[in-house]
Amino acid sequence: MEWLEAVVHTTTFGSDLVSDEMMALGAAGCEIVDRADVPDPRQPGVYWELYDPAMIDAMPDDVLVKAWFERGEKERETIDAVRAQLEQLRAQGGADLGTLRLELSGVKDEDWSENWKKYYKPFRIGTHLVVKPTWEAYQPRPEDLIIELDPGMAFGTGTHETTNMCMQLLEKHLKGDMRVMDVGTGSGILAIAAARLGAREVLAIDIDPAAVKVARENIALNHVEDRVRAVEGDLCKSEAMPCDLAVANIVADAIRMLAAPLTRHLAKGGLLICSGIIREREQDVLDAALAAGYAVADRLEKGEWVALALRNEAA
Repeated sequence: MEWLEAVVHTTTFGSDLVSDEMMALGAAGCEIVDRADVPDPRQPGVYWELYDPAMIDAMPDDVLVKAWFERGEKERETIDAVRAQLEQLRAQGGADLGTLRLELSGVKDEDWSENWKKYYKPFRIGTHLVVKPTWEAYQPRPEDLIIELDPGMAFGTGTHETTNMCMQLLEKHLKGDMRVMDVGTGSGILAIAAARLGAREVLAIDIDPAAVKVARENIALNHVEDRVRAVEGDLCKSEAMPCDLAVANIVADAIRMLAAPLTRHLAKGGLLICSGIIREREQDVLDAALAAGYAVADRLEKGEWVALALRNEAA
């Protein structure tokens, strides 16, 4: 099958917005190519990985959002809708969204579904966690906690600032034998990380059935089915469990909405680790969290993003 590939030139700040707009217009999938998401082996920090610096240098200066649409009789209508939406974003002004230049081409199934993998290599987050794509070789160190991952079309490769900050906070704060809920699990990476770090029971929840399918596959791949269970649903309307720690790598508005209901499931003194919070929305999240009875226990910041560890002090 052949697909219409729409490539939009934007910025790190604009990439999530453009991706959301493409999905709203009917894209079957999106890929963000951003050199800022790839840990640079020449820079000191929490990362250790196997990237070739030459590969990073070869990545485009612009951030690219690639979206794929079905070809057919509505192709012209789709192209017009994409162009109109980009023009609307330009007209709004304000935020730095880059040029929003559009490139169109035709690609075959195997091209768009596999091409992104060349940018995804094994890498370390924190001290012990190592994320290893299933198709890559890696020689582990004795103390490594390996997470085998094939994200499929689900969000959560570990390279994005929001995901890796959550993993750093999990490594710092998760104590052995804790019960953990992962709200908005995506690929299941945070749920698997919790199990690798010693959690005795993990419930992974996502509203997207495709994400739940991918998460279950990754849970099985990592042989943690005895401790991690992925279910489809909404925390406010479906399955939940008492937990000592919850993690939510979603968006600011969803965290604000879930903070209060989550106190019913989170043990007093338990932690909510949350990210997906753009810096400009941090105070909104804090206002909702403090009103719900949380106190700030820890904070990380990377690029435009913030992650918080909030302690449940509600009675």
